[in-house]
Amino acid sequence: MSGDFCLQPQELAALGDAFGTRAYDLASAVTSFQQRTGAEQIHDGFGFLTESEEVTESYVELAARMAVALGGLARHLDEVGQALRDNARNSDAADDALADLFKGGKR
Repeated sequence: MSGDFCLQPQELAALGDAFGTRAYDLASAVTSFQQRTGAEQIHDGFGFLTESEEVTESYVELAARMAVALGGLARHLDEVGQALRDNARNSDAADDALADLFKGGKR
């Protein structure tokens, strides 16, 4: 491990914010996708293909599973962003405590 490691809490917090923004964007897109992929919308948009209930049910099921998976990804991205922001706050607090020690302040 390198001895030249440096952590910039502001940059870490900005990265956390970027993860949070992407998580929100993805969650919004998933919600929009779910609204457009119900059985009624499939019948309206696929014409003759949806005369088969099996085809319609398969598509709706696939769309629902995709929405669940993407929703899980959005939640995970949000959790990563929160962890990065927490780490940035903890790093700031640790830096402040260390600076106080060097100044002769309380531990």
